[in-house]
Amino acid sequence: MEEGSHGRGRKKGGMVTMPFIFSNEVCDKLAVVGFNTNMLSYLTAQLHMPLTKAANTVTSFGGTASLTPLIGAFVADAYAGRFWTVSVASIIYVVGMTLLTVSAVLPQLRPPPCEGDQRCQEASGGQLAVLYTALLLGAIGSGGIRPCVVAFGADQFDPNDPKQSTKTWKYFNWYYFVMGVSILLAVTVLVYIQDYIGWGWGLGIPTFLMFLSVITLIGGYRLYRMMDPAGSPFTRLLQVCVASFRKRRVAMVTDSTLLYENEELDASISLDGKLVHTNHVKFLDKAAIVTPEDDVKSPNVWRLNTVHRVEELKTMIRMGPIWASGIILYTAYAQQSTFSLQQAKMVDRHLGRSFQIPAASMSVFTMTAMLLTIAAYDRLLVPVARRFTGLDRGISFLKRMGIGYFISILATLVAGFVEVKRKHYAKAHGLLDLPHAMIPMSVFWLMPQYALHGIAEAFMAIGHLEFFYDQAPESMRSTATALFWTSISAGNYLSTLMVSLVHKYSAGPDGSNWLPDSNLNRGKLEYFYWVLTLLQALNLLYYVCVAKFYTMKPVQVHTVEAVDVTDEEDKDKAAVELAKV
Repeated sequence: MEEGSHGRGRKKGGMVTMPFIFSNEVCDKLAVVGFNTNMLSYLTAQLHMPLTKAANTVTSFGGTASLTPLIGAFVADAYAGRFWTVSVASIIYVVGMTLLTVSAVLPQLRPPPCEGDQRCQEASGGQLAVLYTALLLGAIGSGGIRPCVVAFGADQFDPNDPKQSTKTWKYFNWYYFVMGVSILLAVTVLVYIQDYIGWGWGLGIPTFLMFLSVITLIGGYRLYRMMDPAGSPFTRLLQVCVASFRKRRVAMVTDSTLLYENEELDASISLDGKLVHTNHVKFLDKAAIVTPEDDVKSPNVWRLNTVHRVEELKTMIRMGPIWASGIILYTAYAQQSTFSLQQAKMVDRHLGRSFQIPAASMSVFTMTAMLLTIAAYDRLLVPVARRFTGLDRGISFLKRMGIGYFISILATLVAGFVEVKRKHYAKAHGLLDLPHAMIPMSVFWLMPQYALHGIAEAFMAIGHLEFFYDQAPESMRSTATALFWTSISAGNYLSTLMVSLVHKYSAGPDGSNWLPDSNLNRGKLEYFYWVLTLLQALNLLYYVCVAKFYTMKPVQVHTVEAVDVTDEEDKDKAAVELAKV
């Protein structure tokens, strides 16, 4: 049951809880991004790892961290609830960051500094064990924070309260805005501290901030709107599948043969309202057919489920095609840390006579564009769009995602033309066969592709996140939010696969290659970008089709009309039942 949402005292949740929740997100991103961005440098410079081994460590950690949100979401939805999952995960993360900071400070936990031209001593097995333990604790902690903190923040706004219902979509905008500011600080301030002041300070500051965020998060306990866990969502989905299979030979007669309500089964699954019956995937309805062998009062859930439980599975199935459409976009986005980064390394990055922009800092343009777009969207676009659509959020999250897909196509298309321009400069100055020579072309030629990716993310990623939270069954919101992170993970894995395939099958007998290992000037990176552009265009057509035929989650809710009553008995009489379809 929901705790304290409708008591006689102050109503829980709302904007007052945001500082407590956002502080956790800010510190998490400072710690995660601040270290991950510079992790390769730490492993090679401080632990003297060979480059290949260090790269494998980075990718292994990234892969593990991408999987743990599914585990954290499962624990939150099934057993612990979102608040306690975030709290415990944050404590685990603090322990991991503390161990990492200690390893960076204590000389005993690092190999001795290199002396002259002598071979550097690599970190010992014990020293690496400390590192791997810290990284594992960080991945576990991050897995509990990522999928739950965003859903927990959205839980603070009651969708059935007219005063709070319009604030949910704003929350997703500002959540992503706060996350973007945190990432911007991490890739600039924290990376600078790590490189020029010391790793002890560079890791110690976010560790201390993360510790403070745990205290702040728990300090707001009495203000939060809580949702109790409703049992394992995966088990319920499996039960519906098994029940429908066992009754596969039972004929569908009428809706009156379905089990619509059972207080014991549905009591803690939905607080905002019950899902109503739909005609999609009708085979699954057989799991709710009452037969003479079924005990309606105390049903065997492996044979009989309520309509609400059946509709939970239908809803997750309907969300699948929308989820899949995001993979290609994140595949394109992943190129910023690979080939776009390599492009930046090969051109003139000077800003003035003495200062040179680090190639990795080009993501500042992505973050800045994203933050400006979010602010403009919330303050300018939404009020204008609201006049035409009548929607409080201005445009639907499905349309918002579509706009993001289109802008991402432009970003990749532009990147291809910029690569053509870069190679033209290299040819004009006789530098095609000098891959390490700086090409006299300003790095700001790359700014449009970085900025367009940031604008696309402001539309698509936030719309994607909002879609998962809004359309997921209430008891599965943490799990559904974790799907947002798995689409990013799948996009990165697809990028790796595409690069491997293009590198293999574009190789010519003369040694030429679209994506050469040694000299990008002699490659055809622009062709790779344009293939990716074509795939995104096809993906946009696919998305338009699935979005057009997507059916919004139908739910029957209980609300209180906004009437001017002061007596509690009159308020109870004012309760009415509404159906949202």
